[in-house]
Amino acid sequence: MHLWIPDIPVAEKLLRSVVVYGFLLASFRVLGKRQLGQMTPFDLVVLLIISNVVQNALIGNDNSLGGGLLGAAAILALNSLVAWVTFRFKPARRVVEHVPTILVRHGRLIKENLDRERLSLSEFHAALRREGVVTVSEVRYVLLEQDGHLSVIR
Repeated sequence: MHLWIPDIPVAEKLLRSVVVYGFLLASFRVLGKRQLGQMTPFDLVVLLIISNVVQNALIGNDNSLGGGLLGAAAILALNSLVAWVTFRFKPARRVVEHVPTILVRHGRLIKENLDRERLSLSEFHAALRREGVVTVSEVRYVLLEQDGHLSVIR
């Protein structure tokens, strides 16, 4: 085994990187906004396990330095491409990114949206308290942003 030369064909290394990146991007898109901004210790454990599980799918039988750098470069390039495409084309942005979800409108909680985002009432109220809000009636709007954080409009 040579330090710089991948043990598997370059095309296979690139394909593996693209497939794993696409799978993870789609998976986190399906999981929802809450998973991104409000990770619990359990969520962190799951993320660490996922990274270990997909490692072998990503590297195959290749432990070379060159193969690792090639895979990392492919993922970084693909991530840059996705960022550029979502910046330039609004339809692509809708596929990749979440849109804000209104949780409170004119002081009234929209329970269906809370349920759809898998956000419990206790988690929601704790997030409001972190924003200095005691009761829902104090605010005009509360939005769950695409990064998982709450925006409170008084």
